[in-house]
Amino acid sequence: MIDLSPFWISLKTATITIIITFFLGLFLARWTLNRKYDLTKIILDGLFTLPLVLPPTVMGFFLLMIFGVNQPVGRFFIQVFHYKIVFSFSATVIAAVAISFPLMYRSAKGAIEQVDQDLIDAGKTLGMSQRRIFFTVILPDAMPGIISGGVLAFARGLGEFGATAMLAGNIVDKTRTLPLAVYSEVMSGNMNEASIYVFIIVTICLLAVVLVNIYQYYVKKKRSY
Repeated sequence: MIDLSPFWISLKTATITIIITFFLGLFLARWTLNRKYDLTKIILDGLFTLPLVLPPTVMGFFLLMIFGVNQPVGRFFIQVFHYKIVFSFSATVIAAVAISFPLMYRSAKGAIEQVDQDLIDAGKTLGMSQRRIFFTVILPDAMPGIISGGVLAFARGLGEFGATAMLAGNIVDKTRTLPLAVYSEVMSGNMNEASIYVFIIVTICLLAVVLVNIYQYYVKKKRSY
């Protein structure tokens, strides 16, 4: 009988990850766009997008340099909270957040940038504060793009492998996610079990993409009326 623990670990990891990534990506997208200087925006955008183009193993290396037991942050958690981040479930979430964040950030940033400037100017003429304009004008108009980015980031977090393997390891019933389970079964020659795990991942990711397309179709149809 196939072990379903990787499925539940992956699902829990991806769910926690998207909650963190959704709000973090939305906040930093807005914060970056509100910077006054173009050079600042370019540098920040490059830093926030970097995990998208770097190999996941390189991101895993950076995460180890931050959260490793002999590194400042990792040592701080051990000494203060008596909790080791590496090779723990928290490490799977941290790795997934680091890898999926750029998708959410860039989707939110692109959606916000596409909001009609006339609507924003109208809000300013009515004396609305920047915060009120964001929540009542920008956010509702940009929501389709933001939600689409969130779904894609969820799927990316579910399929994260490289950074997770380096920071969280491949511990059965603890940090072994679906991608790690596929790798383990293939290395053990258990192709049938690996195929089942692959089928689960493909089904969830395909469903996520289809749902995004359906959502965008109905939003576009609604706006055309």
